[in-house]
This record gives sequence, structure tokens and C-alpha cells, in this order.
Amino acid sequence: MQYRGVNELRKMFLDFFESKEHLKMKSFSLVPHNDNSLLIINSGMAPLKPYFTGQEIPPKRRVTTCQKCIRTGDIENVGKTARHGTFFEMLGNFSFGDYFKTEAIHWSWEFLTDVVGLDPDRLYPSIYEDDDEAFEIWNKEIGIAADRIFRFGKEDNFWEHGAGPCGPCSEIYYDRGEKYGCGEPGCTVGCECDRYMEVWNNVFSQFNNDGKGNYSDLIQKNIDTGMGLERLAVVVQDVDSIFDVDTLQALRNRVCEMAGIKYKEDEQQDVSIRVITDHIRSVTFMVSDGIMPSNEGRGYVLRRLLRRAARHGRLLGIQGKFLSKLCETVIEGSKDGYPELEEKKAFIFKVIDQEEDKFNKTIDQGLSILADMENELAKTGSTVLTGADAFKLYDTYGFPIDLTKEILEEKNISVDEEGFKKAMDEQRIMARNARKTTNYMGADATVYDEIAPEITSEFVGYDKLVYESPITVLTTEEEIADALTEGDKGTVIVEETPFYATMGGQEGDAGLIEAAEGEFRVDTTIKLKGGKIGHVGVCTKGMLKTKDMAKLLVDASKRADTCKNHSATHLLQKALRTVLGEHVEQQGSFVNPERLRFDFTHFQSMTDEEIAKVEAIVNEKIAEAVEVNTEVMTIEEAKKTGAMALFGEKYGEKVRVVSMGDFSIEFCGGTHVANTSNIMLFKILSESGVAAGVRRIEALTGSGVLKYYADIEKRIADAAKAAKCETAQLVKKIHTMNDEIRSLSSENEKLKAELANNALGDVTNDVKEVDGVKFLAARVDNVDMNELRNLGDQLKNQIGSGVVLIVSAQNDKVNLISMATDDAIARGAHAGNLIKALAAIVGGGGGGRPNMAQAGGKNPAGIDELLSKAPDALASQLK
Repeated sequence: MQYRGVNELRKMFLDFFESKEHLKMKSFSLVPHNDNSLLIINSGMAPLKPYFTGQEIPPKRRVTTCQKCIRTGDIENVGKTARHGTFFEMLGNFSFGDYFKTEAIHWSWEFLTDVVGLDPDRLYPSIYEDDDEAFEIWNKEIGIAADRIFRFGKEDNFWEHGAGPCGPCSEIYYDRGEKYGCGEPGCTVGCECDRYMEVWNNVFSQFNNDGKGNYSDLIQKNIDTGMGLERLAVVVQDVDSIFDVDTLQALRNRVCEMAGIKYKEDEQQDVSIRVITDHIRSVTFMVSDGIMPSNEGRGYVLRRLLRRAARHGRLLGIQGKFLSKLCETVIEGSKDGYPELEEKKAFIFKVIDQEEDKFNKTIDQGLSILADMENELAKTGSTVLTGADAFKLYDTYGFPIDLTKEILEEKNISVDEEGFKKAMDEQRIMARNARKTTNYMGADATVYDEIAPEITSEFVGYDKLVYESPITVLTTEEEIADALTEGDKGTVIVEETPFYATMGGQEGDAGLIEAAEGEFRVDTTIKLKGGKIGHVGVCTKGMLKTKDMAKLLVDASKRADTCKNHSATHLLQKALRTVLGEHVEQQGSFVNPERLRFDFTHFQSMTDEEIAKVEAIVNEKIAEAVEVNTEVMTIEEAKKTGAMALFGEKYGEKVRVVSMGDFSIEFCGGTHVANTSNIMLFKILSESGVAAGVRRIEALTGSGVLKYYADIEKRIADAAKAAKCETAQLVKKIHTMNDEIRSLSSENEKLKAELANNALGDVTNDVKEVDGVKFLAARVDNVDMNELRNLGDQLKNQIGSGVVLIVSAQNDKVNLISMATDDAIARGAHAGNLIKALAAIVGGGGGGRPNMAQAGGKNPAGIDELLSKAPDALASQLK
């Protein structure tokens, strides 16, 4: 078998599958695209998931890739064994509903034996225990003896991840020879030793799992093949481990050279050599994809790896910064497959150099503090470092908890991780509160305070919406950054921008920023101190770096609508002064693409006639198609033109004056239409008071007015449909319906009164005397409070003199009312006090005047008890 290097094997694989009509795609970024289930790409198929699920149409139904991947699930084992690593390249060939098992198996065999030249007699396939179809292909078509085909169960040879597509696997193992074996008599395929190494895995995605263990056939069957490039190189180059293949060996040797040591002379040193060799690969590739060191998410993974490597450098006696130098070896070894590494070399060096610099400033002090903590533990006989101490090392000295755990593990000391998490949560709360504090200027402290004062921006967007300019500053929501990657929220600052920043009542522009490697969606644009303009939003694709040349594209539609609304406020102010008087002064305004708001001095609400006049004047000026002119002049020159200035506003030596014929002339730095006819239409929605002597108008322009009337038309049409008439007859139909409602309501009241009387029946025989005062207590159900009052009046008139109490159960509620005549009141009767004494029995409360009172309750079951206790309650009142 001929020796093949890593870069040669990668090319051979991709070329082979290109010859089988596969589309060769370059590796996707390590940053997942539209996939919140992953922090970092960890397999060849991960970035292709949308093609497997049908969310996106693949560029071709046959695809081949070599995908850079990172897995940190067993990071603590990296270095301790030669098997584990965080970074690897995954070779893959994929079929999206095209070829299936036959072709996949044949091509995997052809590549390994005919192209790479592996000995067929040293290759052993495995299949899922029930996959007879795969067995037949291996046995009958490829010609592998049945006893060399291994059947394994679900745990080993069936790929599934919860509900969704899944299927059996067929792996190919290579016998590396006895020298790599365990020497046990039963050593064969599947043994944990290093003799039989899995080099290829064909996943036959043919079933759908409903999540409950029920499987159905997929209509579109897919192939997902994975083969670790470094593993293949281990087999082809016949070396001990991935750390001995050509590219990693060169990197490993560079580490040894820096430390002045040799590999495989000291096991402890070998651990550190392997850690650095692996981690610097991950770090280099992560930074090349725009992942920046931070304390959260992907950035924290990067920081952990980098600082773990830096600490192992110290253990090897490497002084000063060395990781950025190692990057050169990584780039040199991998640039054939990943030319972007060479292109971004300077950027990668800078990011790693800065992060290593940060850690170097605290690592020695942190190690010294940790040694003191170990001594204290030894004194007390404890073997657990407190969470508070672990957090101190993290927060003050930059030690990721994994690093602290690793250092202490070497001395059989563990860490209270729950305590660490608690301290972390407390710190986050404090940080949130701290962000509400102010800086020495009395303003809210923000990440923007850290930007160098000499950095400025210039607005060039009065006459252009597309412009190119270099990026000068990038920030996340918390810190200044060298790059932003997909999903990162942040701010972009450039030298010159066509984006208008929120200012003078005009909302900032939205749009898009494009760079060579990524895109950033601008949600709004803000004015920052020191003449800086911040484009605030989120990186939606790839990455942006400082010094990148950026193409800035303002959302033209939103800008146009904002201009219409802004120019309309100028016409509105003049119209208000014309209709209401010269006392009208602007007190504030807000314009965005949707609407405008204008605050002005006036001391009473506007009449409907005044509002109509103002609206008519503005629409007249729009119809006149007045040209809008803008001129920059000195403030004295501007005053001579009669231009209106905003009351209380401070202006510089030069001001911008916006003129709409001789009708409106104002100081203004905002963006406007070229001609008033562009505004199209103007409609006032509301006029209201916002403060003493200040009124507010809200209005629409252009397409906003058309949409407003379209909505009204729809509501009218819906109302006509509900009223079962034509829209032209709607008003007449509403009058007719109101007449019918009044008539029916009157008739309903009469019927309710009759029903109530009938329900009550003749109760005059129920009148009792309580200490010489007539008392009538009655129950009548399903009668509301209004009808109870009517009944009370009738009964009071019937008995002539005395006290009336009526109770009604209505659904789950109770209504009760009491009335007393003047002579009964003279004897001490008090309707309000009677109700108050009895209402609690039915779960209610109430009261009222001596002659009439009412109450409500929630317990109809108590009505009979209430009626039985009523005479005694009245008796207690009488003199």
C-alpha cells in the first residue's frame, strides 16, 4: 500500500465521488446556520440537515464534502489517551433520495481497495442484525465470506436520534495487525483495543421513528456516509494514533521543539503535547470561522480550549506566548484543503495573540492563588474546593472551571460545581444591575464607552442608499470584538455610511451590510458619542471582521416612507400655524416608516373643523407638487431666510435648511422627499393632549393612508355582511335595527315584569307583623336586580306600611333588596342595616339608605336560612 498524506487522502476521496457524479461542496462553517440544536458543527451531515428533512432543496441529489468538525464532549480525556481529539475532518458522501445501499456499499469498497489500496483481506464489514439486504450485497455482490460479516445490535449499528429519519448502519473495519491488539484470544471486530479500527460508516436512512418506537418506511431514502480523515490516515500510514499522522506529527514536533523535549520519553509530558497539538487545531479553525473568545456559547468553548492549551504549555516549560506561532504550522498543514486559513492568517494570529496575552497576565497569579487554596484544603483535610473559590479563579484570573478541575484532579481534589454555578448566577444578576449604573458623565454605561475616541463616522446618505466603506469597530452586546459570526447580536461601525441614525425625531434606517464572508441585518441605526454611527442588528450569515470592506444597503422602501412622514411634519407645522395662530411651536416629533407624530403648543383641543382645515392645507401642498430644496448655510444666513428653528435646540455654525417653496422653511438635518407630490396623501388619525398646553397629532401618509382606508372599507363590508345588507344601505339598516332593538327591549322589560309578578304570585297573605310593623319577606328566582326593584316598589305599595325583603337566586348568584316606608323608619326600621345584617348568610355584602338597600351574594344555598332569620334581624332594629 502506497503512503498517502492527509491532504492527498482528502483530495482522493472528493475526486472519487466527483467521478460518481457527486457535487463537491466546500466545508461549511463551524458555526451552525439556522440550527439552534447545535453550538458547533460536530458531524459531516449536521450542516446538511435541511436537505435530509426536506426544508431546503439540495443543489444536487448527490453531494460530497470534507467537513471540519469539533466535539468537546470528552475534552477531559483529550491528551490522556492518543485516541481522543476535539478537532477532526469528516469525509462524507450523501444521497438525498437518489442512490441507496447497493451503490453506497460498492463505492465504499471500491474507494478503500482500488483507490486507496487497502488489503481487502484486512477489511471487515459490520451490519445491523436484521439488515439482510445489506448482508446480501456484502456477501453476494462484493464477495465477502459470511463469517467475515459481523451483525451487531441497535446500540452499534442503528442510527437514530429521537423522532424522525433513522436507519441501519454498515461499518467497515480494518485489521491493523497484532502489534496494535490486546492479545486476548477472543480479540476480533468490535474489540475495544486498537487492532480493528472502524474507518467507514454507511448510514442507510430508510425509516421514520414516530418517537414512540414505531417505524415506517421513508418515501425518500437517503445515504449519510461518514469517514474520519485522520482515522483513515492512521490506517494508510500505519501509525500508532492520529497524533502520528503527517499533519499532526508536524504540529506535534513543533510543540516539542518549542518545549525542548521529545515525544514518548515522559508520559506526563506526552499528555501536554497531545493537548496542545489537538487544541491549537480547534482554536485556529474556530477563529477562522469568526468565533471569538467570550464567556458564553461558542466563544466559551474557544476560550476553554485556548486557555487549557496555554496552561499545558506552562507545564512543558514554554515561556511567553506561543500559541499564535503554532497556528502557522496548523495553517501550513491544512491550507490545501482550507485556503481560507491562509487568507485569514493575520486575523487568526491577532485574535489568538490577544487572548493568550489576556490569560498570561493572570495565569501565574491564578496558579499561585490556587496553590494557596490547595494548602488550605490540606490543613482542613478537605478534598473539595468550594464553588466560591472556583468562581474567584474564573472571574478574577480567567480560569475556566474545566481547567481548575483538571489541575486539581491531578491531586485527587474535586470542585463543588453546584456552588460554582450559584456564584455564577449571582454574578450575572450583579452584572445586569451594574449595566443600569452610569458612567462619570452621568450617562448609562455601555460597551460603546470603550471605543477609541478618535474613531468617527460620516453620514453620506442624503443622496445615496448604497455605499462601500471599511468596518472600523465591531461590538457584541457586551464587548468590543474583532469579528461577529452568524447569530451574534451587535453593532457595526464604519467610516462612512448612507444609514441615517435616529436623531431629530427621525427613526434610524434599517437595511443590510454585506462583507466578503458574511451579512449583517441592520435593525436600527443609532447616533453615538464622538460622532460615531452604530448599525445595530444581528449577523445573519457567515462572519464580519474589522477592516473588512463592507457594502451598506439601506432599506429603500422604509427610507422612502420615513421621508414622506418627515416632510409631512414640515407641512403640518405650517398648516397648524396658519389655522391656529403663530403661537404654535414644535415641542417634539417622531417619524418612522409607518406613521408620524407631532407635538405642538396649543391651549385647547382642536375642533373637527380646525382638524379638517389643517388636513386640507397639507393635502393641497402635496397636490401642488412643490419642489423640496436643501441647502447648508451659516446660522445667520438661515435666520435671514425666515427658517423656523426648533425651540430650545442648539445648532452649530453650519445648519441644514429644508425649503418647500415659500410655504415651509425649517432648520432640519433629517431626510426628505424630493417633491411634496411624493408624499401622495396625508390623513390625521387623532388629536389629543399630552401635557399642559401641549397637543399631539398622529397621522399617516402615502400608502399608509391607502391601507387605513382599505381597513375601513373592509370593516364596513364586514359590518354590512353581518347586517345582511349592501354597504350603501348600512346606515339606514342600522337606524332600522336600533328602532327594532328599542321596541324589543321595551317589550322584553314588560315580559320580564310579568314573569317576575307571576313567579312571585300572591304573597299578601305572607305579610307578618314584627312588633307592630308589617314585614313581607319573599323569594323569587331568576329575577335580576332591576326587576327586583320594580317588584319591591309594587309590594311596598300593596302593604301600604312596613318593610319588604325580596331575595332571588339567579344562576350561582344571589340578588336581594329591602325597602321600608317612612312610618316604619320612624319606628327604627333601616333597610340598609337589615341588608348588612343578612347578606353575609348568602356569601355577600351590601347596604344602603334607610328606605332602600340592595346586595349581592354567591351562595344561593343560604337563602332559606336568610329568610328565617330576617324577622329577628328586623325586630332588633325596632324601638
